[in-house]
Amino acid sequence: MSLERTAVVERKTNETDIKVRLELGTLTTTEQTIEINTGIGFLDHMYHALAKHGKWSLHLSCTGDLHIDDHHTAEDTAIALGMAFKQALGEPRGIKRFGHAYCPLDEALARAVVDISGRPFAVVDLGLKRERIGALSCEMIPHVLQSFITAAGITVHVDVLRGDNDHHRAESAFKALAVAIREAVERTGSNDIPSTKGVL
Repeated sequence: MSLERTAVVERKTNETDIKVRLELGTLTTTEQTIEINTGIGFLDHMYHALAKHGKWSLHLSCTGDLHIDDHHTAEDTAIALGMAFKQALGEPRGIKRFGHAYCPLDEALARAVVDISGRPFAVVDLGLKRERIGALSCEMIPHVLQSFITAAGITVHVDVLRGDNDHHRAESAFKALAVAIREAVERTGSNDIPSTKGVL
């Protein structure tokens, strides 16, 4: 089991050019650094929350076709980040595997439950009502989470339980996901694969 959990992913298509550098669990060894520039301010804000509360160092940049709309940039950055997460984690050996968290943001409350299962499955219910938050379409916010989860190869349930403000609802969801993932990837001190199958 490698002590370093880092990844570098570069993903270039006709629609986006993305670079991701990710280190999981950096606060015990080095100073956490976060630099994000997707060209979509609220998306940057969500990724920053995910990294900050997940205790990741994350450098993510994207040049995308924002003259068309936000879809490709939002989706593709989530895919690239999920790929980086899967690469950085490596073989899921000696980790807790499961994690859960509740995170409030003022009147909003979100719950996230995570299984580092090797089987991508996403259930995301944010209950957003606005058309957009800043320059990010609200329909893309759950899609970002679903795209990240699928590329990461994990099972996640994220639900916003209450809240009136869509900014608060979305941010509490990303924070809850961050804290739940942080618990799930925490090292146990063993070299065991946490599965009755012996493989994940």
